[in-house]
Amino acid sequence: MKRLSWVKVAATALVSTVLLTGCASDKVTRVVDAKVDLVDVIDNVSSALLSSAVKGMSKERTILATSFVNIDDLQESSTFGRLVGDTVASDLVNSGYNVMEVRLRNSLFMQPRLGEFMLSRELRNVGAEHDAQAVLVGTYAIGGDYVYVNVRLVSVVNSQVLSSHDFRLPLNRDIRKMLMSGR
Repeated sequence: MKRLSWVKVAATALVSTVLLTGCASDKVTRVVDAKVDLVDVIDNVSSALLSSAVKGMSKERTILATSFVNIDDLQESSTFGRLVGDTVASDLVNSGYNVMEVRLRNSLFMQPRLGEFMLSRELRNVGAEHDAQAVLVGTYAIGGDYVYVNVRLVSVVNSQVLSSHDFRLPLNRDIRKMLMSGR
């Protein structure tokens, strides 16, 4: 009788372990297989960014748009960073704003661990040249299950952040591939 009870306990433990392992792997599978409508997510981000923007932003004056960069290496972007930056810029255009795409690598001062800063003089010069009021910039950080993104509109006059929005996306197969490609 005692032997039979021990077998039941062992069988119950084995079944519980299998079930718990299945639950743990479901979490990983869900993140990897998570379906994300990236365009829809970014549309919502763009709306939030514009709704919190300074009221004085003019639709006639230019917003300069840049690629989003990896927060751990501000000289690195990816297909993901370029796509997110371009999609937010498209949303701004579709909202009636005058957007100009620029690759500001030569105008950016990048210092590891301190973030990215557009040189004040350079920022004013580029802004004046295009009658720009702001620059669209963004960073992303790759985590274990998610990529975290920060989007900002920054004044070309005084480098003040006019609007900012943060969001995260699950690291599914598509997003992982975009993060690893085009570096």
